[in-house]
Amino acid sequence: MRKENGTLFVIATPIGNMDDISKRAVDYLSSVDEIYSEDTRVTKKLLNNYGISAKLNSFNARTESRKIEEVINKLLDGKNIGLVSDAGTPGISDPGIRLVNKALTKNIKVSGAPGANAAIFALSVSGFPTDSFVFEGFLPQKKGRQKKLMKLADEERTIVLYESVYRIEKLLNEFVNYMPHRLIAIARELTKMYEEVWRGFPANLLENLSERTLKGEFVVIIAPKNFTLD
Repeated sequence: MRKENGTLFVIATPIGNMDDISKRAVDYLSSVDEIYSEDTRVTKKLLNNYGISAKLNSFNARTESRKIEEVINKLLDGKNIGLVSDAGTPGISDPGIRLVNKALTKNIKVSGAPGANAAIFALSVSGFPTDSFVFEGFLPQKKGRQKKLMKLADEERTIVLYESVYRIEKLLNEFVNYMPHRLIAIARELTKMYEEVWRGFPANLLENLSERTLKGEFVVIIAPKNFTLD
């Protein structure tokens, strides 16, 4: 008799503060047969913090394409698999969407535990309108970048971007050229001790960049056209 398929659990993990994880997420991490994570070293620290012993496997941008079939076969064999990223919700500018799509096409149940997400949290503390926004993740590094910036300059809704410490200065310089009069909020170290949100026009933020601590990844929020601070 054929085994029932297992379930793929997409599990959100903290974006900084270890306390930002749901009880249900901890329960899933404790009960699944195996966990696939973006960086097993990072996930191991989280599991140790909650006294969880689980088999860990790597599942990142480099290994995703060749690991999908491996995970699917385990699910078809009846194993329950947890999927996590280094921080936040898997599949949001992190590996995972292709695996979820493949599982659904194989009639494998996909569930999980919602939780922390850097984009949504940064948006909620930016002070900019949240009723209508567009999430763009990381902009293309080379091909298509200028075209994307030109399109975003005409976008009337709030815009949410991710950027690395290595390109944040470049991005602000581009904003000076493409959208100099749009208000910007830059969030760093979210949920951590040195959490900061800087707001201002691109030129002002760029001018003060040398006085800031540049570390980690940034969430960049671009206010709608014609938005002003009261």
